[in-house]
Amino acid sequence: MTVDKIYLVGFMAAGKSTVARSLSARLGWRAEDVDELIEVRERATVADIFARHGEPYFRAVEREILHLLLPLRHTVVATGGGTFMDPESQQAIQRDGTSVWLDVPLETIVARLPSDGRRPLSADRAQMERLFLMRQAAYARAHLRVDASGPAELVADRILEALRIT
Repeated sequence: MTVDKIYLVGFMAAGKSTVARSLSARLGWRAEDVDELIEVRERATVADIFARHGEPYFRAVEREILHLLLPLRHTVVATGGGTFMDPESQQAIQRDGTSVWLDVPLETIVARLPSDGRRPLSADRAQMERLFLMRQAAYARAHLRVDASGPAELVADRILEALRIT
C-alpha cells in the first residue's frame, strides 16, 4: 500500500495534534492541524466560534479547510474530534488518504481534558459520554485503528508499524 497522506481521527484529547507533529517529523512530512487552521482563518478560538456562531457554522468552516488540504501530499493531518462525523468530510478523507483512528478510553480522555473551557463539547460529562459513544461508530470506519494510549512517540511507532512505513 502506498501511503502519502495520513489523516488522524478520534475524539477530543485523543492526541491527534501531538501525534501528527511526532509522526510528520519521523516521516519528514508536513503536519497540518484542522482546528488550528480554523482558528487562524476565523481569528478566534474553537470555543469562541462555537459560542458565537454555533456548531453548524464551525462544521461548515471545517469542511472548507479540509478541502483546502486535499491537494497536499506527504502530509499528516490532525482532524477535529467531530470532523469524521460529517459524511462529506469523512468521504473526502477516505478518498484522499489513509485514515487512522486514535482510539483512547474515555477515562484517559477525561484525564487529559483541560478544565479551562477550551473544549466546548466537554463541559457536561454526561453529554460528553454520549458524544463519545456516538462517535465510536464513525471512527470505526477509519482505515486503521491504533491504540493511542501512551506518549505520542509510541503512538507514532504503532502507526508506522501498522502501515509498514519505516
